[in-house]
Amino acid sequence: MMVAMDTAPRTMTLPAAMAVGPAPTAGPTGVVFDVKRGSAEDGPGIRTTVFLKGCPLRCAWCHNPEGLDPRPVLSVTPGRCVRCGACVDACPEGAITLTEDGTPVTDRDRCAAAGRCVDACPTGARELLGAAWSSAALVDEVARDRPFFEASGGGVTFSGGEPLAQPDFLLVCLRACRDRGLHTAVDTSGYAPRAVALAAAEAAGLVLFDLKHPDPGRHARFTGVPLRVIVDNLRGLDAAGARLWLRVPVIPGVNDDAEARDGFVALLGTLRHRYPVWLLPYHETAAAKYARLGRGYGFEASGARLAESVSALAAALRAAGNDVRIGGDARA
Repeated sequence: MMVAMDTAPRTMTLPAAMAVGPAPTAGPTGVVFDVKRGSAEDGPGIRTTVFLKGCPLRCAWCHNPEGLDPRPVLSVTPGRCVRCGACVDACPEGAITLTEDGTPVTDRDRCAAAGRCVDACPTGARELLGAAWSSAALVDEVARDRPFFEASGGGVTFSGGEPLAQPDFLLVCLRACRDRGLHTAVDTSGYAPRAVALAAAEAAGLVLFDLKHPDPGRHARFTGVPLRVIVDNLRGLDAAGARLWLRVPVIPGVNDDAEARDGFVALLGTLRHRYPVWLLPYHETAAAKYARLGRGYGFEASGARLAESVSALAAALRAAGNDVRIGGDARA
């Protein structure tokens, strides 16, 4: 079932310094690591999702590790490598050496992600994830998908990483999209200064607000940041009249027990309004990304009881009066 997009007028109270105004003719440059078209999981309708670099959280199960660092990062796919050695000669830092069988090995501590080895690689085994975009160029790019947005009630979603970590760039892009009649959404952890969170919510048509864990201690343990900032921003957006969808990634061994379940119910019960809640079951598809970035995927989770845990959380939230959907597809 398609979730209807709320288009009713709203009023939000913003700090004067962050008040939304007309999109400027020139604006800051942002760092983007992907533009994904045809998504049905990042808001209503068919959407184009823009992934911004940089994130203050360090979630143990992160599905977009290439978005954590605000700078471009090198990704290597060994299966594409033909061992030609071109990357070795191209690297200005001398960070690449060959093993006895001719396999190139990159010293990540020495790598400056300059991209010379990427340009030299004849097979695309090496990629630089992250590129600078001007706000004008990015909005022009996503606006190409307007026919799909208009046919489906979709639009543009800014994700990451953490999009609020590039606030100036994000706000300019949101306002420019709005001025061109494009629906926008922001997918955020909620970890940002209050003024930034409020301004983004005012400029966007929808906020997809992720909740990782309701317990402060376990939240800090698994994400590396305090829960208080996130909860304060959630309540602030709720009080200000923002349009919200709440999203909970259900992670085995992290937030799938009875204590966490009760905590989520209690937290949502403190809000003035009821919002759609999307439960996103954990999956391990990001493991290959870590390998390509030269990192180990250290998080281990057993999914044996995941379906049961998701069902139990959904039942508890529904019993408390929440509209709950399982999975990210807004058409479900």
